[in-house]
Amino acid sequence: MESTVIRAASRKAFAAGLALLLFGAASMFGQMGQPIPGKPSVKGDLPPELADIGIDQRLDEQVPLNLQFKDEQGRTVMLGDYFRPGRPVIVSLVYYECPMLCGEVLNGMSAAFKVLQFTPGNEYEVITLSIDPREKPELAAAKKKAYLERLGRPEAAGGWHFLTGEKSQIDALADAIGWHYHYDAKIDQFAHAAGIVLVTPKGKIAQYYYGIEFSARDMRLGIVEASQNKIGTLADKLLLFCYHYDPRSGKYGAVVMNILRLAGGVTVLLIGGFLVVMFRQPDKRN
Repeated sequence: MESTVIRAASRKAFAAGLALLLFGAASMFGQMGQPIPGKPSVKGDLPPELADIGIDQRLDEQVPLNLQFKDEQGRTVMLGDYFRPGRPVIVSLVYYECPMLCGEVLNGMSAAFKVLQFTPGNEYEVITLSIDPREKPELAAAKKKAYLERLGRPEAAGGWHFLTGEKSQIDALADAIGWHYHYDAKIDQFAHAAGIVLVTPKGKIAQYYYGIEFSARDMRLGIVEASQNKIGTLADKLLLFCYHYDPRSGKYGAVVMNILRLAGGVTVLLIGGFLVVMFRQPDKRN
């Protein structure tokens, strides 16, 4: 009698669980038709000299690694010097005497780096390049010192590089990553968009992150993905299964089918184990 009651209860639990799973699946499929927010337009009704300012995505294109710049100590370096096996590179274009936007971008970067368990120079590299050819290594060194103090990780000094260079080299890198800017001589300032670029260890453009605040989660997933899963934990790889990079928004979004497959597999295992345990119980009627 007791076994019959237990089996009846197990069948009811199975039916309820199946109904819940189907309801969840229907809800998720219903969301598949929802529009995905696209990249906001940066042009709009702007004056002609500002109409082309923005960031054009050039995913999977090669960054020229033979470009020459000056590091914070005034040494001539090649861009390729900072590309090492297994370490993606985050590239940001700013200018160090920018009165507002560039500082906000650097603040957003350091805030995201603080949350990351990864450290520049270990799991990834960071290149910050001034787009103003008049700026010199002394100014770059001062900026580096300030942002390393803000980050609070002295060990990151070998992984976050602040560079300056000649206009031809700056423009070559800006063109390669689709980063368009304009110098306004009237006010002696550069007009530009806000964002950073993630590049693979081989110099291929992997992802773009827009704005002045950057999600540490998106950045971590991007670093893991760009490094071809050579770094990170099992949890990272699980998240990469459930999330994919959307180039239109510059962020990661849930992949409905992957979530359904994962949830379905876990549900089958749980239900199968439950039924095996229930039906292997001895019949106490005798």
